Amino acid sequence: MENLILSFNVVAPLFLMMVLGYFLKYIKIFDQHTLDVMNKVVFKVFLPVLLFYNVYTTDLETVFDGKLILFAVSGVVILFLILLLFIPKIEKENRKRGVMIQGVFRSNFVIFGIPVATSIYGDGNAGTTAMLIAVIVPLFNMLAVISLEIFRGSQINIKKILKGVVTNPLIIGAFVGIVFLLIGIKLPTCIMETVEDVSKMATPLGLILLGASFAFSDVKKYLHETIFIVITKLIVVPLIMIPLSVFLGIRGIALLTLTIIYGAPTGVSTFQMAKQMDGDSDLAAQIIVFTSFFCIVTMFIWIYILKSMALI
Repeated sequence: MENLILSFNVVAPLFLMMVLGYFLKYIKIFDQHTLDVMNKVVFKVFLPVLLFYNVYTTDLETVFDGKLILFAVSGVVILFLILLLFIPKIEKENRKRGVMIQGVFRSNFVIFGIPVATSIYGDGNAGTTAMLIAVIVPLFNMLAVISLEIFRGSQINIKKILKGVVTNPLIIGAFVGIVFLLIGIKLPTCIMETVEDVSKMATPLGLILLGASFAFSDVKKYLHETIFIVITKLIVVPLIMIPLSVFLGIRGIALLTLTIIYGAPTGVSTFQMAKQMDGDSDLAAQIIVFTSFFCIVTMFIWIYILKSMALI
């Protein structure tokens, strides 16, 4: 029961913010123009600052684990490549392909990672999770940009894809954070506090805008795609990757972190990125909402099993 409450307390606030956004749109506080402008601000300002802050504040010296990083990165990249080959065989529309690929490989790691780790292991013991956030989140964003750029037009343009990657605000935010972290640039306290405050706006505002953009009329329209992504994302992928992690001897908070990477719901920024890069943002909204909802059950099951077997 404790694990169920933990999973619920992590996911429920995300849903409540989505509900708030839907309600604000329903009572006409938001109109479509306002949503378009605010989504652009979140994508170009708040999310890049959030990524910069998460990367920049990571203490790599005390928690660095090369083998864990290699396994996590390899798993995500291999999964991405499999999806890149498989999704076009079952989906004919380019606008949906990139979104579906993101829907499976890209997790809500920033929002789920630290809260779940600290809830189980306590404050001050989530360094491994923070380390992987600094590596995996930029990787998520780079692969997401590639997947959307590949299916953005009728022809694949390598030059255009590379330009889309290097000019993407999320990639820039993460890259600047890595540079500052590796060089050891120390920002003044007043600037860091400002960066922290701005970064805290990204997720709540992104969720509110997501809720405001959600349409129940789209549920039936995207039903087959959504069911496929929910099952693949929350059941199939974890069912492969978690036992593999255990087989390789990964235990404790490292195993918990990998469970979150592969078993958390689809990342919220998937919606903003699809919106700004000509993907099917309505499908992205459906995927985020339903993976977040069903994750309450699946994440509880994974955590319960791993704790029962004394693996975490």
